[in-house]
Parts: sequence; C-alpha cells; structure tokens
Amino acid sequence: MRLEPELWEALLEVCQREDRDVHALIRAVDASRHAGGRTSAVRVFLLQYYRAAATEAGHAAAAHGPHVARRAA
Repeated sequence: MRLEPELWEALLEVCQREDRDVHALIRAVDASRHAGGRTSAVRVFLLQYYRAAATEAGHAAAAHGPHVARRAA
C-alpha cells in the first residue's frame, strides 16, 4: 500500500490513540472496503476520523479557525 509519509504518520497516530496495531486497523478498514481499493479506503478512513475529531471545541483548544483572529485583535 502506498501512502504519503504524512498519511502514514496520521495512520500511526490513530493507531496509538485507539490502541490498535496498524495491521489490525488496516484489516478493519479493508473489511469495509471503499470502492477505490485499500489505499483509497485508508485515505477516506483517515479523513473521516479527523473530520469527526474536528469539533468547535477541538479547534478552539488547538487555536484554529477565525475565532483566533478575533481573540488576538
């Protein structure tokens, strides 16, 4: 499976957060196979994982978004 280094890093971070082995996680993602194949399924999984984590509270804690500019002004 070919992924960009940043996606491998993100995948390993998810594995650490979820206390899962990378091979087990990939097998689980592969079992819910995306139409584009395994690599595409992993990319979609990562996008969905981080989108689900990207709440307003999470953005505020990480100092992301337009509210940061308003606070600094």
